[in-house]
Amino acid sequence: MHALIRKSAVAHVRANSNFIHISTSKAPSIKETGLYGFHHLKTPKGFQRFVDDAVERSQELVNYIAGMPSSPEIIRAMDEISDTVCSVIDSAELCRHTHPDREFVNEASKASLRVNEFLHYLNTNHSIYKAVNKAEKDSNSLTHEAHRAAHFLRMDLEKGGIHLCSEKLDRANELAIDIIQLSREYNENIITDPGHVDIFPASKIPKKLHHLVSPIHRNLPGSSKGSWGLRDKTKEKGFRLATESSTLQGFLQCAPDAGVRKVAYVQGNSVPHANLEVLDKLIATRHEFAQLMGHKSYAEFALHSTMAASPEVVMSFLLEMSKVVRPKADQEFEAIQDFKRENSGDQNGGLDPWDEAYFTWLMKSAKYKLDSSVIASYFPLQQCIEGLKVLVESLFGVTFHGVPLAPGESWHPDVMKIVLHHPTEGDLGYLYLDLKSRKGKHPICAHFAIRGGRRVSETEYQLPVVALVCNFSGSSLAPVRLNHSEVETLFHEFGHALHSLLSRTEYQHFSGTRVVLDFAETPSNLFESYAWDYRVLKTFAKHYSTGDIIPKELVESMVGAKKMFAATELQRQILYALVDQTLFGEQPSTGIDTMAIVADLKRQHTSWTHVDGTHWHTRFSHLTNYGAGYYSYLYAKCFATSIWQRMCQEDPLSLDTGLALRTKFLQHGGAKDPADILNDLAGSGTVRSCHGGIIPDITSLCKEMELLKC
Repeated sequence: MHALIRKSAVAHVRANSNFIHISTSKAPSIKETGLYGFHHLKTPKGFQRFVDDAVERSQELVNYIAGMPSSPEIIRAMDEISDTVCSVIDSAELCRHTHPDREFVNEASKASLRVNEFLHYLNTNHSIYKAVNKAEKDSNSLTHEAHRAAHFLRMDLEKGGIHLCSEKLDRANELAIDIIQLSREYNENIITDPGHVDIFPASKIPKKLHHLVSPIHRNLPGSSKGSWGLRDKTKEKGFRLATESSTLQGFLQCAPDAGVRKVAYVQGNSVPHANLEVLDKLIATRHEFAQLMGHKSYAEFALHSTMAASPEVVMSFLLEMSKVVRPKADQEFEAIQDFKRENSGDQNGGLDPWDEAYFTWLMKSAKYKLDSSVIASYFPLQQCIEGLKVLVESLFGVTFHGVPLAPGESWHPDVMKIVLHHPTEGDLGYLYLDLKSRKGKHPICAHFAIRGGRRVSETEYQLPVVALVCNFSGSSLAPVRLNHSEVETLFHEFGHALHSLLSRTEYQHFSGTRVVLDFAETPSNLFESYAWDYRVLKTFAKHYSTGDIIPKELVESMVGAKKMFAATELQRQILYALVDQTLFGEQPSTGIDTMAIVADLKRQHTSWTHVDGTHWHTRFSHLTNYGAGYYSYLYAKCFATSIWQRMCQEDPLSLDTGLALRTKFLQHGGAKDPADILNDLAGSGTVRSCHGGIIPDITSLCKEMELLKC
């Protein structure tokens, strides 16, 4: 419960490819520094000093605040505390996920624990709470942004329970620690227990899937120990498939044997079994914590400061979406089932969950003649980075070029550093790119805010520094080419990075992605649309060997294939959000059966059957990362579609479009009410009121997806 720290939203998307080389601007020799430019981090042990200095400076500021200076000074000092502590937390998190040196990783983990202990002190400090309350009430002497900061600081402190009596506060702190530990255990189980299935004979696995499996052998029935020369004849060759989520999806998409698909699906959706108990404990612990805070449920606790404001508003939105999407999703289901029957010759055959990925891929391939290797040939990673460069130059008039890394600043040779530079405003911020997968690197794609932007003085602005981390895999012996989903992932994460780099808030507390939960994914979803528009793609998508621009007809086919089962995919996201909302909603006195809840929701809100005994939700990490907040992805999808259609679709790369996006949206970070941002940018009607909260207008999304009754 990091009450004082408004953490940057980080999107986690799995992907694959290699890295690039971009020429860097010439510069004189640079003095040695530490990781991310922090001089303390020249060695792993430097994290200890990094924490010491942060604690020392923060304590000085706490003492200053306790003296009750003016309200503006209280907010300025609080923001410096947040900035100081965030620099340690965010650096430690980035290090833990990416650094190849285990000593650095271990010291970063220790630093994270120490800072969290200090946060407990800050979050329970009544001098701070008293000062923030004073500042919030003294609105006349504060700017709009400063007053907004005071309001959110007070609410964030109260989320930690500072307003409770000592007995309840002690219990709340115990529960907060338990929640952190249970969440870590849940996510670690997902990584350490991906499950596996052994498939015999080897002939059941086509060659095109061999890269996803490992060869194994077993004794043939009746075989006995014999001479070495007979060894091969007494062994049967097979394959082992690790049923980790992304591997399983790729396997199910291409495995022709229905029996093999079934065992892989069932196994992959039945691990880790240990998380059934961990999740039960997490739900119960969060529920008790929420009730201590005076809320009926954890969902109510988590949502009261969001745009939605309550679980009732979220459920109203999700049920409306489910109703709207159902007819189109049912049509898609029938089409898949008819296709399967035609291909199998069984006119009465049903459709099973393990059939979805396989037959939808066959149908897309049959209609659009798409070849993933042909598509990837137009997306060498270097050209994709060029696409990001074209994007910022066209939209914002900003140059995007590499700069030298100081000795000690980087954590791996593949890392590069980018500066965003405006011809009249100067440097806008810095971006580290760490895009290549490697051993020991966490398999995520994410955006990390190392340092938030903030006003330091009347003449000085602290420039934001962010890292864009992906897990693209590939060989260093040949140019790496991305499939289009990876291109989309890159643009998604770049949307988060731009939100951080282009925001110009007075306070770090509101910098970039430090916004309310259900607004955070809007820029990233918006920039996904840029990855699908031919006018954008033709500026950088060029064949790796011929240099030919990607054909318009190919892009049209890609878009057609994307839309082919869009309702089914949207329905799946609605289900995920409903599961998340229900599990952390009001709890019956007898406790809940998560498997039964998930099965019932799937039957009610999708066209697909549920496989008894499976529990895919035990590997759904968003239940910990976004507890009761997964609906925010659907909010963002609606917001982004409205912005795209109303602001960008006509001329997506114009400076006028970019000026509006920057001045009315990105530069405000969390300093302005998101509903006001959306209405100002895309026009009234982008959001609407509902039972005391805000929900998105779904018209634009319905239009894009050609949903019925819209």
